Amino acid sequence: MGEFFKGLFQGQKPRAPKPSPDDDFADFDSAPSPTPIYNPLSGTSSAPTAASFPEHETLPTGSARIPYTKWYRVWERTSPRDFYVEATIIPFIFVLAVLHIWGRRKNKRKAGVWIAAHAPSLDREFASVGFDRRKGLADYGGDFSGLLKEKTAQEYVTYATGRQNVAFVDLKVKLFKRYNPLTLVLEMVLSFLFETIRSPKEVMEATIYAFDGKEKDLVPVKSRAELDTKDSRFKGLPSSGYDACVWAIVHKEQMKGLRDERYDVSLTATKDHKNLPQWASVMSESAEVTEALLTKDLVEAVEKAGDAFEYLIVTDQPVDKPSKLDEAAPRKRVILSLRLPSSTKPSAYESTVPIFDYFLKMPDTLVATAHFRGEVTRKIRATREEETKKLKKADDDEKAEERRLEAEKKKKEIRDTRLKGLSADEQRKFLEREREKGQKKQEKKMSRKA
Repeated sequence: MGEFFKGLFQGQKPRAPKPSPDDDFADFDSAPSPTPIYNPLSGTSSAPTAASFPEHETLPTGSARIPYTKWYRVWERTSPRDFYVEATIIPFIFVLAVLHIWGRRKNKRKAGVWIAAHAPSLDREFASVGFDRRKGLADYGGDFSGLLKEKTAQEYVTYATGRQNVAFVDLKVKLFKRYNPLTLVLEMVLSFLFETIRSPKEVMEATIYAFDGKEKDLVPVKSRAELDTKDSRFKGLPSSGYDACVWAIVHKEQMKGLRDERYDVSLTATKDHKNLPQWASVMSESAEVTEALLTKDLVEAVEKAGDAFEYLIVTDQPVDKPSKLDEAAPRKRVILSLRLPSSTKPSAYESTVPIFDYFLKMPDTLVATAHFRGEVTRKIRATREEETKKLKKADDDEKAEERRLEAEKKKKEIRDTRLKGLSADEQRKFLEREREKGQKKQEKKMSRKA
């Protein structure tokens, strides 16, 4: 009531005016229209004056007012200093692009020179060379780069098949990452600082997969008629099998790294041999294996290869240590690794061609001479059986653990189902009995330990 009389005698407060919907644009009504800047090329408009801009507007210290021009007249509102960052980045990108293109071409040319030097050897030993079986060596017209397939910019591969005692041979040419010089330099620096990181190198690695008496399973059948006559086709052929073993000739610089990287070589013992040069050693499971496989022609080929030779391995074991029985299945192979020379001339490979030729013919040597005395064979077999027992025990332990977990899971499901059907008082008693049983088991364990 007091407020009513107070308002009656003192007068009412003035009401605030209602906001107009156009009040938000009041600031723009008083703003001056933009005045075009003078264009010396066209001669239109006029130079800006102080009256063209509001007096109350101030600019930050050291900044220049951006003149008003047409949107496409970029040159009138920019200067060269606005592109200093681009002027730095674009040449850098251009140099990287040029190095990338040069590196890929250099690698391709070097791989082409390698295959040109070794293609005649492959053609003499195998009926089919390369991934195109319809082409012979004469169809390439002297340019054998078509025999190679680019797997990556630093790795080229090829393939050959069609030979007695050999299922097929895989060949890989691994080169420097010339197309990525930053990565190449980083790998070299890291390999220099840390012994665990191997320095990048250019190598050729070839792997022969032997038939080992399994021609029927490995040779493909093209027609129904060939399938019907399959047994008769292979009946008269001499056996391509030989006794399993792990044997190698290794350059001493590669020995430590090879033992760390390959499981099969770790099964051997290392010994120097009087017929080999000082920089090479033999890794073998038995001295009789060395006497059978280390021939005079092989020693001469190794000596001629020199520092380009890395290793020659005869094996039936996997490269990585098997963790399951299936991975331990023997697979007989012959592996050769050679360093590539820095030169891109075909004559640079003259020293490695003899060891490559011997490598391609080595399955014949194995079939002819790799048949050892029963004592040596039993010793080699015992090593493999010991490793197989370890894998079998680990596999049995793993399966027993799975069965135990499955039994515990089923037991828990039965317990939960039974517990759900009880009343609250019965559940409490059930849980108390379980706790008492657990305590008794724990006490028995403690007493046994004591």
